[in-house]
Amino acid sequence: MTIRRLCGILRVRGTTDLLLVLLLGAGFAALPIFALLPSLWGFLAATAVTYVVDEILHVRAPNFVRRLAALHLDRTMRFAVRTVMLLALASRLRAPDAVLVAALAVFSAHFAMMMCYTAVHHAIRRRRILPLVVRNLDMSDLPVPPQPPALLYRRHLRKLLHLDLPAHAGLLVAAATGSASAAYSGFALTVMVTMAAVVALLAQYRRTRRMPDRAGVFAAVNRQLAAHRPEVALYFSFASVSRDFMYQVNMWIDTLEQLDLRPVIILRERASFRYLSRTRIPVVCVPKADDLAELELSAVRVVLYPGNAGKNVHMLRVAEAKHVFIGHGDSDKLASSNRVSKVYDEIWVAGRAGRDRYQRVRHAISDSAIVEVGRPQLAPIRLHADHTPGPLPVVLYAPTWEGWSDDDCHTSLIPMGVPLIEKLLAENVRIVYKPHPLTGKRSADAAAADRAIRELLRADNERRGASEAETAIAAARPQLKEIKARLDELAGRHRGDDAAQLRESRLPDHAAAAAWQELREEWHRVFWSSHGPLRHNVVVGQLPSLYDCFNEADMLISDVSSVVADFVASLKPYVLTNAQDLPDDAFRAAYTTAGGAYLLDRDCTRLPEILASIRAPHTDPMAASRRTLKEYVLGPDHPTSMERFKAAVRALAAKAEAERNQRTTDLAA
Repeated sequence: MTIRRLCGILRVRGTTDLLLVLLLGAGFAALPIFALLPSLWGFLAATAVTYVVDEILHVRAPNFVRRLAALHLDRTMRFAVRTVMLLALASRLRAPDAVLVAALAVFSAHFAMMMCYTAVHHAIRRRRILPLVVRNLDMSDLPVPPQPPALLYRRHLRKLLHLDLPAHAGLLVAAATGSASAAYSGFALTVMVTMAAVVALLAQYRRTRRMPDRAGVFAAVNRQLAAHRPEVALYFSFASVSRDFMYQVNMWIDTLEQLDLRPVIILRERASFRYLSRTRIPVVCVPKADDLAELELSAVRVVLYPGNAGKNVHMLRVAEAKHVFIGHGDSDKLASSNRVSKVYDEIWVAGRAGRDRYQRVRHAISDSAIVEVGRPQLAPIRLHADHTPGPLPVVLYAPTWEGWSDDDCHTSLIPMGVPLIEKLLAENVRIVYKPHPLTGKRSADAAAADRAIRELLRADNERRGASEAETAIAAARPQLKEIKARLDELAGRHRGDDAAQLRESRLPDHAAAAAWQELREEWHRVFWSSHGPLRHNVVVGQLPSLYDCFNEADMLISDVSSVVADFVASLKPYVLTNAQDLPDDAFRAAYTTAGGAYLLDRDCTRLPEILASIRAPHTDPMAASRRTLKEYVLGPDHPTSMERFKAAVRALAAKAEAERNQRTTDLAA
């Protein structure tokens, strides 16, 4: 427990990283000791340790490195400490005064040039930050200079600081051999290379002065939008945590691409833009509200909102369009029937359950404003009848997160997550553990439970003799990485800055959609086959997708969340955690999705009985309830969800157009 707590304080992942941190601290503690003794070889060893371990920790434990920076022990300070200790060692070893003066001058000049380089680098970055970024619009006519070479631009401080190595090595060689020429050679190399880097970056700065101004950027983007004339906009904002919430946008992309009307996606945070999935829809990222008002969106008739966020008001003020809250899943949580939704013209839900949920918010939401459109995203989920069981029952445990506050905390991780996994392991099942992306963001207890579950699964994999699976996973890793890189390329993702994103934006290649789908299917095939039919899996990140985990599982165990409502589409058995041990009738009355669920008490005493339903499907007493619940929660199978969604968009767009024409007529009269 002490080691785990220490790892949490230092923000490292495990014992190995903790040992590296201790080694780094020991190395820096040894530097002044060896400098004052003096001990040349001891100092050389301590310096090598600090250099090497520092670089390893940057890769293995970036959170620890950020913690050091917060304590004013950033990389620059650590390099400065090494330099000062080296000068102290040289002085104690009676180095000639001329060498010491030259060393002091060189190291001072190196730091001064480093400051100059950083200032120029920041100036270039500021000039290359644009008021908006786009994808899938042809911006080739906009004269945007290319991004500076990665050698000069990316991780510049890390590279510049290491340019002191020739000077360090030269001074150490001079101290060991007594030859001043080695020191002067190292000094000259450090100064010349650093100076060359500064001159090269200044040349890049001159190119950035040709960046188009704000008016020119908006004019070019608006010309493209005017040619596209988008009629439906998907609008999304979620502040600084956009990366974790981008699933709310990505789940709607396929649906938007099938609409009869022309769509556009509007994002408000740059972080969300980087994690957008592949799409052929034009995408515009506009961080500032004033800039949003300058976009050419006069043809937009319907605006769709997958999330409730404060910045939604910047789009809601557009009176000519109809505004619709579509959400990102049907959940029984209170947040899924928020009174704030009254600001929208309509609220689209999957089925009758969504309508009834909003009706519980008395005197807030009009029944006529609620439209049942189904869940078009659920098409990839395979039905229970089409599922082929493996040698072991596969249980997907997908707990929700701890919420923004204790009032909306539905996670089972804290009260029962660890004992649940322990009892599942005793039942000889295969576990796929997929925690919510935000797990542990607010609650340290949730983060601790998540770590404990991962450790339990890792230990059980070792007990089962999963070494063969580990070998297969290692063999498949390069192929998965290659496929992922190709997927990122097709998605239009790259590491360029705002200006590079705008410069590279082109009209989408429609043929790439088929290649994208084939690659995703190939990635999932390679992933599951390499992991084998017996190994437990911890699934994080965008791949494997949630719905692919649904297809892999025989049963879901989850909390009150939209994950359960989506899983209902498969008609497979599922379990809702009842961590408060409410009476069954009260729990089912409170949560709609409990109507077709097995209920699991906090002590998990019902677990063996529940697992019998997947071991002997003919004894599954909840099968009929799940079929009834599916239509209630997700709507009928015919007409299809996609047809209903498209019809709702067409009807609301026609209504918006009619009202706009009426206003024009009234003004003319």
